[in-house]
Amino acid sequence: MKKYLITDFEDLLDLGKTCMVTDKITVEGMQVGFMYREQPDDENDSGWRYMSGTEDEDYMSDPGNYMICDINVVANYDKAIIPMVKKPIGSEWERAEGQDYFRRLRD
Repeated sequence: MKKYLITDFEDLLDLGKTCMVTDKITVEGMQVGFMYREQPDDENDSGWRYMSGTEDEDYMSDPGNYMICDINVVANYDKAIIPMVKKPIGSEWERAEGQDYFRRLRD
């Protein structure tokens, strides 16, 4: 059973949308280092995918290493994502090293 670092969440975002986040963030406590927004899978999906940036292909091929959750959960782990949630579908972002902002990789 996974032990998540945060179990009591503040209402930082009230979008009512889900996202994908890896255990590197929710279990290991790493910051979001890379994120992208793809076409949502359904009406509840924001399209956002959050990773630390250290995940490799083997890690991501195991569905036990990530979860689908409300985007507010990720905001509680890393508040730096909050200004990014309205960025367009198709955009990719990486954290500026040692900073609390992200640089656009592609849009």
